[in-house]
Amino acid sequence: MNKRELVDAIADRVGDKKTATEAVNAVLEAVQKAVASGDKVSITGFGAFEMVHKPARSARNPSTGAEIKVAESWAPKFRPGSDFKELVNIGGKKLHKKK
Repeated sequence: MNKRELVDAIADRVGDKKTATEAVNAVLEAVQKAVASGDKVSITGFGAFEMVHKPARSARNPSTGAEIKVAESWAPKFRPGSDFKELVNIGGKKLHKKK
């Protein structure tokens, strides 16, 4: 599902596409701004978004084997909640039933 499909799914519940688009954009922007400023965003049953630090490190170029330095960085991280994990587990079992 991409953003357009998400908007369409929400439009079915809220009544129109414009309201759904504004709602999706507002939620995504709020989560992005909060995480970028160092806040953790927790949505009960869905999961948590947070910023994680990746320290500088040495790595190897797989083609040449040469050692390279990787600079430190910050990245977003998502940890799914228990309800979300359970739903995905049930869906996975349905998709991969043994015949």
